[in-house]
Amino acid sequence: MKAAVIGANGQLGTDLAAALEQESYDVARITHADLEIGDPAAVRTVLGQVRPNIVINTAAMHNVEACEQEPERAYQVNSIGARALAQYCAENGVYLLHVSTDYVFDGKKKKPYVETDAPLPLNVYGNSKVAGESFVLSTGDTGAVLRVSGIYGTNKCRAKGGLNFVQLMLKLADEREEVRVVDDEILTPTNTIDIARQVVRLCDARAPGLFHGTAHGQCSWYRFAQEIFSLAGKGVRLLPARPGEFPAKVPRPSYSVLENQALKSLGLDVMSDWESGLKRYLSTR
Repeated sequence: MKAAVIGANGQLGTDLAAALEQESYDVARITHADLEIGDPAAVRTVLGQVRPNIVINTAAMHNVEACEQEPERAYQVNSIGARALAQYCAENGVYLLHVSTDYVFDGKKKKPYVETDAPLPLNVYGNSKVAGESFVLSTGDTGAVLRVSGIYGTNKCRAKGGLNFVQLMLKLADEREEVRVVDDEILTPTNTIDIARQVVRLCDARAPGLFHGTAHGQCSWYRFAQEIFSLAGKGVRLLPARPGEFPAKVPRPSYSVLENQALKSLGLDVMSDWESGLKRYLSTR
């Protein structure tokens, strides 16, 4: 079985390609240097050469502030790119799994979002991702969307200066005596290795439709930092940020916890709780 991983050198794509290879998939690692997914002609050319049975798209313009500054570019990558992939896959009977985000919601529900909840994004990034989801899901049995939340992995996160939240906290703990972190944004931090395992499960089943695929449970960024320092044995003083201390340049949901309802209903949910995922991540460092 041949799988094309688009964005294969990214934070999630790297772990995903490795997980597929461990399960004996023949993996074509497609990077931004190989394909600009916002170019529909290039999508057809590259996938026509690779001829995969499965396509997993992890590529996106996901710097929220950059999306707000360059909305046309955001839609070209996150929406038109997804449309081009969906069209090729539908025409050729290829299973497409497109990775999306918890930022499709506004956070006002204040309890875990399920797949049947209506999206209501607060920013350009979220809106462009919702549009991309719609293109993929409109293809029927060949398309699947997996929404993720608060991801962190061992590979560099280019959109965040090369550091994910865990790495940033460990760096600050080594440089400072005191660290302040916001305590009013709730999410589910999720290890990319765990997401990769979940993606493999979906690809094995070739399950179409919309899925939430995050770790179980929820926490604030402050609680997440607290657990990071505890597990890593860091003695830095951690305090909740003062109101308005770190003002957001772009509106973001204050609550973006996802419930893996669709995966559970099909018996496909292989995710663990977020604390276990963090322990495994730190044990590899």
